[in-house]
Amino acid sequence: MPDATSILITGANSGIGKALAELYAASGIRLFLTGRNEQRLKATAEACGAKGAATLWRALDIIDRAGMAGFIAEADAEAPLDLVIANAGISGGTGSGAEEDDQVRRLFAVNVEGVFNTLHPAIDPMMKRGRGHLAIVSSLAGFRGLPGSPGYSATKAAVRVYGEGLAGILADSGVKVTVVCPGFVRTPLTDANPYRMPFLMEADRAAAIVKRGLDKGSGRIAFPFPTYLAVWLLCALPDALAARALRRMPRKPALYGSSEP
Repeated sequence: MPDATSILITGANSGIGKALAELYAASGIRLFLTGRNEQRLKATAEACGAKGAATLWRALDIIDRAGMAGFIAEADAEAPLDLVIANAGISGGTGSGAEEDDQVRRLFAVNVEGVFNTLHPAIDPMMKRGRGHLAIVSSLAGFRGLPGSPGYSATKAAVRVYGEGLAGILADSGVKVTVVCPGFVRTPLTDANPYRMPFLMEADRAAAIVKRGLDKGSGRIAFPFPTYLAVWLLCALPDALAARALRRMPRKPALYGSSEP
């Protein structure tokens, strides 16, 4: 893939989004950053600016469809976007009981509609130029519904499958689509997990893996490999065996945060 010089990243306050912004930051790079926390977002933009990147940032909630469309149009008019990374999202599980209705609806609003609000305003301009790259941050949790976090798993499955389908639609237009499926990454989302997380990695390492895959134009970036393999094997099991194994997994806490706190 050609080098991206105009890049938009959501959820750039912290975690993978912040690490990606700082990894891409360099002289000649234009970064457009969004997130809900104005103070942290400003700090990310300043760190990127110190590395030579030109930055434009806006404190936005990705469920704000009009606000996102306006910001993306402004960014694209200033420097035609080469790469849009739909990274922002929230997490939540069942805790000690059933998953609350409000939580499931909030998860879908942010993790699914928020991805639409990030990608859709960029698709037409990219198609008209005949080039561009869209990246969707899903999760390895999106390959099988987890009893401890059914709503979260469903949202990540939805955007994974959507991205895979979108890639086929846009294949002849010159617009590339990548789906990113991380395992456990140290972010505000995982900090509250009260259980051991196998192969937990730091956000900067995860960002390096993501950037390397995006630079190569990979259609799917799934990591770490041992967790990806375990998920693949789980999906290959008969349903009864997979369900029995999954019932033993620890429960994720109820809705408690986002990748852009």
